[in-house]
Amino acid sequence: MIAKTPTLVNGRAEVLDPSLPSVHFSTPGCYYLMESTASIKALTPMISESREHTDEELMARIKKEGDRSAFAELVTRHTEKYYRLAYRMLVSREEAEDLVQESFLMLWSKPNIWDSGRNAKFTTWFYRVVTNACLDRKKKTTTLPLDAGYDHPDRSAGTEELVEMKRRKDDIETYIAELPDSQQTALALCFYEGISNKEAAEIMGVSVKAVESLLMRAKASLRRKITGTTQREGLHDG
Repeated sequence: MIAKTPTLVNGRAEVLDPSLPSVHFSTPGCYYLMESTASIKALTPMISESREHTDEELMARIKKEGDRSAFAELVTRHTEKYYRLAYRMLVSREEAEDLVQESFLMLWSKPNIWDSGRNAKFTTWFYRVVTNACLDRKKKTTTLPLDAGYDHPDRSAGTEELVEMKRRKDDIETYIAELPDSQQTALALCFYEGISNKEAAEIMGVSVKAVESLLMRAKASLRRKITGTTQREGLHDG
């Protein structure tokens, strides 16, 4: 029997009937498109067992055996973080979901792209895969406005406060989108994902000093733009 290619969609690791015309991806999680929904009963204990293994051990099982339960565990563990990064870089929910799905499916179909001999952590290596895919996609597409539904403001605030918070958030996101790609990437990794400068340097293929310089320039640029906006508003109010 030919192993079925996993299809990533909403929620948790589960098996869907392959007769369904289509399935849709929504972070985080994955489903497996297999011969029968009854197969989930056989797959579930294997997924539980996979949770005891490191990412690198799971990748070894995927490379050696085409282990679907190992792949399911990797996706369940890490989809959310890679989606956040892709969303920050592409500022589009749909684009981010598509890109993360494509990246994981590429990993499933070509597991030998993972080189365990380089002693890199799986998460660091896959951050690089997703980052490079985002940069490639940005070269081919026009940046779209941020989708609704991400980083919602505090609903306990009053209506005027909510409007002001939304406007300032949109301003900042616009300023970030205007930064060079390298500065956006450094901010997304170090500021939003909380990755160390050292790991970010490894992901981006640059030195730690280069990452520090990118962050400094990005913050200085954002500070100038935010200050300029605040000063213009003050003149207008006066």
